[in-house]
Amino acid sequence: MGEQIFPSKIMKSSGISLISLSDVIEMGAKNPQPQHLPNKDDTYIICYTSGTTGTPKGVIITHRNILANISGWAYMIDKLEPEILDNKSLIISYLPLSHMMEQVSHWTTIMYGARIGYFSGSIQRLTEDIKALRPTAFPVVPRLLNRLYGAIQSKVQNGNFLVRMIYNIAYAKKLDLLKQGITTKESFWDKLVFNRIQEQLGGQVQIMATGSAPISEEVLQTCRIALGATIVEAYGQTECTAMATITWPGDWTGGHCGGVAPCCNIKLADVPELNYFAKDGKGEIMVRGPSVTKGYYKDPEKTAELFDEQGFVHTGDVGELLPNGTVRIIDRKKHIFKLAQGEYVAPEKIENVYIRSPVLQQVYVDGNSLERWLIAVVVPEPKVLEDWNEEHGVKGRSLKEICADEKAQEYVLSQLHHIGKENKLNSIEQVKRVYLEVEPFTVENDLLTPTLKAKRPQLRQKYKEIMNRIYEENRNL
Repeated sequence: MGEQIFPSKIMKSSGISLISLSDVIEMGAKNPQPQHLPNKDDTYIICYTSGTTGTPKGVIITHRNILANISGWAYMIDKLEPEILDNKSLIISYLPLSHMMEQVSHWTTIMYGARIGYFSGSIQRLTEDIKALRPTAFPVVPRLLNRLYGAIQSKVQNGNFLVRMIYNIAYAKKLDLLKQGITTKESFWDKLVFNRIQEQLGGQVQIMATGSAPISEEVLQTCRIALGATIVEAYGQTECTAMATITWPGDWTGGHCGGVAPCCNIKLADVPELNYFAKDGKGEIMVRGPSVTKGYYKDPEKTAELFDEQGFVHTGDVGELLPNGTVRIIDRKKHIFKLAQGEYVAPEKIENVYIRSPVLQQVYVDGNSLERWLIAVVVPEPKVLEDWNEEHGVKGRSLKEICADEKAQEYVLSQLHHIGKENKLNSIEQVKRVYLEVEPFTVENDLLTPTLKAKRPQLRQKYKEIMNRIYEENRNL
């Protein structure tokens, strides 16, 4: 059989030896080996980063690291709902095991004697798998909750007056329960309104953990109410094994990623170039503790850059410490950020492609980690837009009037998409809407540095409200 799959000539030239599984089992039976139990600082796994900020790095995760993170989860589960995981529980697995979040999820589940149900391998069939498995525990990415929220809102908005009224009353009643720390599927309002939504996820979900990207407070609250489940939000990265912050028991609020996890310590470090200072409760999130890696595999230079002098890991994420002790992610130190589906984007890379288009003078690309797509603020080339205006039979309009025309915006967007496609930008990197700005970015208006580089914090602040409005006006995009 091996010869049929791998011809011997190819195997020989590649230095490959093929041994059947039955032969391996027989060899093992004939040559028993003593057990070598690991020490706490032995390597458990080398887990590679996604590589979105450069070449993937091999993060060394020790047995101490993985056990600390598992213990942190166990502590939180026991505090949240002590009986939420037992041998009758079932967790669905559909995230890659190459991610530490799924590794920790597996070992925590096994520790409690619970069952793991694997999806069929196709995301398109995930809904069918969920209904078949009927999980009680569910690691979930924000995109799935965002889609559920969108479906609920669409159903309500398209319903008649009676449907909307009943939903709003049911929502308010369950919100009152939520504020008292009560999550339930057994209320009158569940039977009347929410049970059909719960059945979409199998009807048995008791706890969900979401991470990888921020999720809005409104979406989180709606899903907690509709599903009658405890939903915790966590933040972390491979270098922290998985979890660094998590929603603490009794906290039903949203808009943050929880408090410091039991397995680590967190501090904020100044990021003066972005005007974030720890004394103001804002800065780069730094993590230290038994769950933190000892470094990158065979990369002493990057390992040295990873830690500060006190042994805290640089996460590259900028956070804000809220009055209740929770952490909110507010920026990315190097302008690389995640969209709602968990994908990283590098706006400067996109800008460097779009700036080649003859239709514009300047461009600023930004997004919101609660949204799924990007927006570009474009300072157009006046002559190009004026020529386009004349070609479409409209004369006498000022540049400002042309920029306000939706057809002009669509034209500029099409030109950006064209050059983006030529330069192999993927669909996530391509902006979905543009705002045409008449006034150029200059040193004088504080949007450029003296070396004519974009001042991103100032640009973000200037166009924040405009971008928020564009997102609100395009919710169905």
